[in-house]
Amino acid sequence: MEYDVIIIGGGVAGLSAALQAKRFNLNTLVIAKEIGGLLNIPNPVENYPGLGATTGMEIIKKIRQHAEKFKPEIKEETVIDCKKNGNVFAVKTENSEYHGKSIVFATGSDRRKLDVLGEKEHAGKGVSYCASCDGALFRNKTVAVAGGNDSAAKEALLLTQYAKKVYIIYRGEKIRAEPMLAGQVEKNPKIEIITNTNIRQINGKIFVDSIILDRAYKGSTEMKIDGLFVEVGHIPSSVLAAELGVKLNEAKEIMVDRESKTNVQGIFAAGDVTDSGWKQAIIAASQGSFAAFSAYKFVKTK
Repeated sequence: MEYDVIIIGGGVAGLSAALQAKRFNLNTLVIAKEIGGLLNIPNPVENYPGLGATTGMEIIKKIRQHAEKFKPEIKEETVIDCKKNGNVFAVKTENSEYHGKSIVFATGSDRRKLDVLGEKEHAGKGVSYCASCDGALFRNKTVAVAGGNDSAAKEALLLTQYAKKVYIIYRGEKIRAEPMLAGQVEKNPKIEIITNTNIRQINGKIFVDSIILDRAYKGSTEMKIDGLFVEVGHIPSSVLAAELGVKLNEAKEIMVDRESKTNVQGIFAAGDVTDSGWKQAIIAASQGSFAAFSAYKFVKTK
């Protein structure tokens, strides 16, 4: 079978693209290792229009339910290769190979690591990349969050429900979370922000017991903590697109125009994998819709 569009990725961008593609009567396939992507967590979300206070998991659930009303084909598989054979794209997974007239990359991003001494050894032993997953393990403990973006602020606020003390350690002059989040962080008595500081090492015989900073805090570069939550951004999952000749920027994000088109005919992209300056679920949904519209115009004018 040859699909009109193959959407790689099952987060907000991918599911929004699938919804719109089916409304354009395109024969649509979604391939994703996991439906939901990085938003598939119970962290609070308050900036998705029309939904009020909700969670990432609830947003994904609602978008998937909406998309599935139009019956796109969904495969939970891992894509390992993409090639173009003439006018047809071949998308290979661990289980099969699929062919389509166009592709939408909605592959999102992977969590960035600190890449410091002791991080790998203490992963799952005090080093975590998900406060909603592991926060309850640190009840009445002292923890730190590395990072200063929206995600770091949200993680810190969530951790105050469990930990007795939460440090935010950020390399910049000031945390760059959106103003409302930053205000909540600054007002929370359990949170202390340490700026202009990097983490150089993570210590502990088995479990984390301290970190080494690159500048002294209260007279010492060693800080005693029980856990470290890493929120220092993400790495775009753009390798497959690059192999097809799609242009990336210096941050390895897929470069798209205002209609989610890439430089390669028949290839479109949406969501966190793109060079959109603002990484938000609502932006991903908009880009996914544009990508479907552009794929429709491409397929129907061939």
